[in-house]
Amino acid sequence: MPEIRTAHPVGRRGLLAAGGALGLGAALAACGGGSGSGAKSDASGGAASGKTGPWSFKDDRGVVAKADSTPRNIVAFVGTAAALHDYGIEVKGVFGPTKKKNGSPDVQAGDLDISKVTIIGNVYGEFNVEKYAALNPDLLATEQWQKGSLWYVPDKSKSQIAKLAPVVALEASQTTIPKAIQRHEDLAGSLGADLKSKKVTDAKARFQKAAARLRAAAKARPEITVLIGSASQDLFYVSLAKMSADTAYFQQLGVKFVTPKVDSQGYFEDLSWENVGKYRADIIMMDNRSSALQPSALTSKPTWQQLPAVKAGQVIPRVTEPIYSYDKCAPILDDLAQAIEKAKKVH
Repeated sequence: MPEIRTAHPVGRRGLLAAGGALGLGAALAACGGGSGSGAKSDASGGAASGKTGPWSFKDDRGVVAKADSTPRNIVAFVGTAAALHDYGIEVKGVFGPTKKKNGSPDVQAGDLDISKVTIIGNVYGEFNVEKYAALNPDLLATEQWQKGSLWYVPDKSKSQIAKLAPVVALEASQTTIPKAIQRHEDLAGSLGADLKSKKVTDAKARFQKAAARLRAAAKARPEITVLIGSASQDLFYVSLAKMSADTAYFQQLGVKFVTPKVDSQGYFEDLSWENVGKYRADIIMMDNRSSALQPSALTSKPTWQQLPAVKAGQVIPRVTEPIYSYDKCAPILDDLAQAIEKAKKVH
């Protein structure tokens, strides 16, 4: 699969493959197609805010979503919703990791005010179709982690869900951060966002500055090696950098990653905790999602404690599912650049 899912076997391997063109009911003209690599920004057309007339958007499955007017009642995967929020587009409902058990926002909610949105599903496989229908949705927006898939839309109810409103899926894995941001910006613009606002242009400038910093850090410290990790109770996962949008981009900027012997899916290698020291690295980036065990929960794992990067305090969070806006991705680049700049060579 295109991304490591660590805490639960279903979450790791149970991708929601929609397969081919998705039937979206009378409101949506579904055009079957490819993975979205050909869906460029010129395919992002739609009615801007204040304009009348039909709206359409070609997503990264190659499907064209259509509506009689610009969608206003939007329901989205929480990360997609958070990105739209950064461009000034608000949603009515969300699904995916939104609220922690203590009621606080999940890391994937970004700057969303989760008290002002209807949560129709908070965990993998949970999607309340009745709540969704009650919102009178004009659009459902989510991510694509595998060709034709709808992220966090349950396979068992996807056809029922797709009949209620047009659906848009944006590539989140087989791409790079800049390309993914562009596509989320395309969608926001089609929904009426002001892409020339100071907030947006300032965020883009911060992102470009951070990218230049990371490139410079990687060039100055070519000896520093980074491992992409994620933890569950029984296993430690080492990911292959080129298979995810964030780490593929970091690699393009010159960051040197550990290369695991990937499994049959080609994305990551499972290691028992006894074998967690198989790969040595100067920095470990650890999956920050609530579905994965965090470093603070690994103190009882002796083999973890013995890793050189852990001993040196060179473990940093990895934003495994980035919120694809310039505002949220700029700090990700800055944080990795800082870690490389300050890292000690420990192996």
